[in-house]
Formats: sequence, C-alpha cells, structure tokens
Amino acid sequence: MNRLRERTKLYTEPQRVKALGYYPFFRKIESEQGTVVKVDGRDVLMFGSNSYLGLTNHPKVIEAGHQAMAKYGAGCAGSRFLNGTLDIHEELEQRLARFLGKEAVLMYSTGFQVNLGVIPCLTKRGDFILMDEYVHASIIEGARLSLANTLKFRHNDMESLEKKLKRCPKGSFKLIVVDGIFSMEGDITKLPEVVRLAQEYEAVVMTDCAHAIGVIGDHGAGTPSHFGLTDEVQLIGGTFSKSLASLGGFIASDQDTINFLKHHSRSMIFSASITPASCAAALAALDIIESDDSHRLRLWENTNYALKSLKDLGFDTGSSETPIIPIYVRDYMKTFQLTTNLLEKGVFVNPIISPAVAPEDTLIRFSLMATHSKEQIDEAIDKIYKEFKNLEIGHH
Repeated sequence: MNRLRERTKLYTEPQRVKALGYYPFFRKIESEQGTVVKVDGRDVLMFGSNSYLGLTNHPKVIEAGHQAMAKYGAGCAGSRFLNGTLDIHEELEQRLARFLGKEAVLMYSTGFQVNLGVIPCLTKRGDFILMDEYVHASIIEGARLSLANTLKFRHNDMESLEKKLKRCPKGSFKLIVVDGIFSMEGDITKLPEVVRLAQEYEAVVMTDCAHAIGVIGDHGAGTPSHFGLTDEVQLIGGTFSKSLASLGGFIASDQDTINFLKHHSRSMIFSASITPASCAAALAALDIIESDDSHRLRLWENTNYALKSLKDLGFDTGSSETPIIPIYVRDYMKTFQLTTNLLEKGVFVNPIISPAVAPEDTLIRFSLMATHSKEQIDEAIDKIYKEFKNLEIGHH
C-alpha cells in the first residue's frame, strides 16, 4: 500500500457516523442562502448561516455582481500585486477605510488569508503573539507561520492576559490578537480591558471583526467602534463572507502598516485577487449597511427575542450576547443526532464539535439573520425543544 494511503486510511470517524445515519457535514443546499433554503428538494429553515444582515440575496447585491461580471469578466487572472488590481478593488478599500475609521485598508482573497498573511508578516523571532484561547482557527494558523513566541490566555480573562504580558521581556514587540465577536460562543471580547493592558505593557492590538462587522458598532463598524476604541486598536481585520454577503477579507490600519503589508504579506502577494463579482457585491452590501441601519436593528430585535425564548425554556446558551447563539448539548453523538433530526424536521443548524470547541462543550450553533420572522424563530425553537426532550438531553 502506498505511504499516503497508509497515513489516511485509518481515519474512519466520518464513515462510522455516516453508517449510523447521523453525518451532519457537507449538506447540499440547492438554493440561495436565505431564511429558507432547499435541501433534497425540501424547504428548510436556515439557522446555520453567517449572513447576519440577510444581504446575500438582496436584489442590489446580486445586480452589482451581474454588472461587474459583464464589465470585468469572471476573474482577474492574477494577484493584486501584479495584474489583478481593478479600480473597484481600490474603491472598496477606500470605502472600508472610511467606514472603519482607519487610514487605509488592504484586501485579501478570503478572511482566513488575512490572518495567515498579516500575523507572520508583522512579527518576527523574539516577538510575542498573545491570543485568546478561543480565537478563530485562521489566527492560530497565522501564529504558527510566525517565528514569534505564541502565548494563549484564558478566554476573555484579563488576569490571564496580564500574567502572559508580564512574561514578555520589557521592550519586546507584543501583538495581542482577539476576535471581535467570538464565532462559536457569541460573546464580545473585553476590548476596553484589552486596550488598557496593551497600553500599560506597550503592546499592539489586533481584532478580527469577521463576525462583528455589520452587527455591532456604528452602523456595524465592528467591535472597536462599539466601544469607541477605533484609534486605540491598531489592526482591524474582517471578512466579506458574512454581513458583507460576498467572499474576501481585509485588514485596516495606518498608512505605513498597510504599505508594509502590501509589499511583504505573502498570502496577498501570491494569491489571485477577489473576483470582480465578489468585489462589487461587497461594495453594494457596504452601501446598504452605511445608508440603512434598519437591517442591523432588526437583527438585534431577532437576537434579543430568540435569546429570551431560549433562556425561558431553560436552554444553556453560555455567555452569548449576539446573533450567534450556542445551544449546549455537551455530548458528541447527541450533537450529531440532534442536527440530523432537526434537518428532517425542517430546521438547519450547525453542529460544533472539537477542535472548534472543547470536547465536553459540543453544541449546536443557532445563528440569526435580520430577515428571519418571529414565526420562523418560534418554529425553530419549538422543534429544538422537542428534539432535546426526545433525545433526553439535559438542558436545565
């Protein structure tokens, strides 16, 4: 047998779960990403999407994508560095910089590539990266690519962060990286305290606002805006694949930092630039976000309504305070069974298991969109409640 197969054939967990009929990944959707999607020809309520503002199927966003494709073609056939910069790429960067309150922005092909490209580029041997233990996988991978020392601190625990900062030699370069809103737990980073410690220990702060853009802050300008700390946070990262209804990523900072990244950040220099349609769709979504705050306000109405309903029924939603609501199951197989049963009953939710969360913290991730109706939320929660009872999952 070849060496590759020897290494990979022992991994049989997906086959085991498939044989039991509970495999919950790679489910085929046959429609646009709205509040209702088609799965196997059936209408299913979508509570597993990151389209927080419900703009992925907004007519203006779709039309912008069509027009860009007609004008610029399907792709850019190269990297931003060489032949792949369009006028609309620069327009979006300038618009985002203004929206986020920073001097400049650099776009990447995905949000994941932002963290792969920025973190190792700005840190070197002898430096320190301090990250919340619950940061997104892309931040962990970005830190792995760096020659700097990586220190993890306990989730949203400022005492733990300070202990780690004290371990860094005086005068060393320190980068603190946190999620703006944590993608599985749904809580907001304690940014005021992070900034206070950063100033005391002369550290640089980076927030990944992938799940915060469009959701919190002035018109959805993210976590630094939410706390009034835009000037104190040196790096604001994010993605277009959630509230901005497209694909791609960005980093916002001062002019000098963006200039440095433009000429050193490998995941940007050696990747093809985002497609014209993706860029135009993100621009159209940004137009909507900036000019009309009603989507975001409706999202918050839905969030408060759903959180109250779930808590009233005795569900454990952890420390969530945003449209990302973890409903804890704390049982690996039951998390899969629950997800599968709910899909059969017409509710699409995401199962979250290790390594995304600790093995004992498995959950279903219930995420809201501005476009959900109260009736849809009620129906989904009612079905979740019944399935919890069916599977005898303790939730009080």
